[in-house]
Amino acid sequence: MSTYQTLVALHGLAGGVALVTFWAAAFLRKGSLRHRRVGQVFLVAMVGILVTATPMAWIIHRAGKLVIAAFLAYLVVIIAAATWRQWRAVRDRARIDRYAGPVFVALALLSVLAGTAVLALGIRVGSPLLMGFSVVGLFTGSQQLYARLHRERLAARRRWWLSEHYSAAIANGSAVHIAFFAIGLPRLLPAFANSAWAYVGWFAPLLVAIAVLRWLDRRERAFG
Repeated sequence: MSTYQTLVALHGLAGGVALVTFWAAAFLRKGSLRHRRVGQVFLVAMVGILVTATPMAWIIHRAGKLVIAAFLAYLVVIIAAATWRQWRAVRDRARIDRYAGPVFVALALLSVLAGTAVLALGIRVGSPLLMGFSVVGLFTGSQQLYARLHRERLAARRRWWLSEHYSAAIANGSAVHIAFFAIGLPRLLPAFANSAWAYVGWFAPLLVAIAVLRWLDRRERAFG
């Protein structure tokens, strides 16, 4: 087994663990010990995804597949930003200045820059997928920078850390489901390996995540 094949296997294993623990944490009572423990396993799995995807992007780049490598590197950036937010929002709930610190800002800037680069690349190669997904990095990165500039306003919101935590968790969950539906499922079931399903697999989890996030935000404001 080559280095790349080993990385792909470990990447898939981490993705499988993330998929299972995402739903387990979703159904467990929020704030309970089990929810926290399962959530910690989910975060470890997300780190495993990042650790394996980074050298995969480099190997793909060395193989001359520059567009695929660039897109994978972009996904690493936006997932790293979401993983950091999901973890630190709970840890730094009493310190908004620590939460929205240098790492938070650096990941926000990287998200915006990566989103801009992917948008330009998508226009250059005529890829609706790249152009569409560039919006994720541009939006989330800009949102983080706005939160940094207006952190006092964010801190004034009741349970601000909770909305930051679940929005990042949903973003990560969306990424895991996209990987399963757009990449994993077509390999398991070749009938799904067609262009129409590819766009469903890439964009449907994202649209569902946006809808769920808006519902949770309205619910949080209603109970807040």
